[in-house]
Amino acid sequence: MALLHRFVKLNDRGNTHVFSFVVTRSVTRDLHRDVTSKELTYGYQRWAITFSRSEKVLGVYLVWRNPCEGMRVYIDFTFTLLNREHFSVNEAFTGKQVKFTFDSPAQGNRRLINMEDLYSRNFTDENGEFQLELTVANIRTVFEAELRVPPPINGGLANRKESKYESPYFHFGHYDWHVSVTSSSGLDGRPSVQLKRLTGFDHQCRVRYLMVVGEGERRADSGILDQLSDHEGRTPGWTPSRTRLSDLVHKGVLRLYLEMILANTTSEVRLQPLATSTTPVQCYDRDKQAWALEPDLHSDMFRLRLVYNDIHNVPRNHL
Repeated sequence: MALLHRFVKLNDRGNTHVFSFVVTRSVTRDLHRDVTSKELTYGYQRWAITFSRSEKVLGVYLVWRNPCEGMRVYIDFTFTLLNREHFSVNEAFTGKQVKFTFDSPAQGNRRLINMEDLYSRNFTDENGEFQLELTVANIRTVFEAELRVPPPINGGLANRKESKYESPYFHFGHYDWHVSVTSSSGLDGRPSVQLKRLTGFDHQCRVRYLMVVGEGERRADSGILDQLSDHEGRTPGWTPSRTRLSDLVHKGVLRLYLEMILANTTSEVRLQPLATSTTPVQCYDRDKQAWALEPDLHSDMFRLRLVYNDIHNVPRNHL
């Protein structure tokens, strides 16, 4: 087994996360069974590490656990075997902006270390266990789709009616999404591009993303958009300025490029901070866990106190 032992989040530009695992001897003892850790979350994606073992070599991989078609993820990662004597003799494998896709959800090194070196160079303790550190940073999540746009028929009025095109759905940050492109006047109208959330309507969601429609010279770029997805999943969307839908279509295809940056669940809470007595306001997160929020009036500054009421749901020895 690979047991998560420690987690550190660095407040740097790359949003670096460090996960430390204690790896039990079952990884090195069983030749015919790959060992996979429990899932961990980084960059609004779910991940796990898995080990491969031959008679002479130990390998390790980072696995993207929720891939979907049309989406790819780029990430920097480093696997580090921690030496028990000194950090200068640690063994490490690093990948920069490694691409994960639906067809290739696992990337790593199948020859991280020779089994003989694992024991002789003091990576393991007396029980055959060792420590592995995973560092991840600079994640990018990209979704691309091609929307088929029928050609105009003899330039008739039918081609000037409202048109709507929708992408396949994709998963990001606990929610399913898709992109719709709408034009009130067909190919001659200005397109309205909207990112829509398809699941989780109990909450609003703050989403940040970048959208590009078209390709080459026939393209429009939204820049980074920071918007609120309401209880029906709708966002304000984006309308390219001075651009017709026909200007973005090439050979009957409208290309979409979407880079998802964040998707944070939000809840609105109404408090009465000036009341003579305050009652905590109950609220629930996306996992139906109960929290309480109350104002603290016993100081010169206005403060808020947040209490996790379902702390009894956390198993012993877990955070």
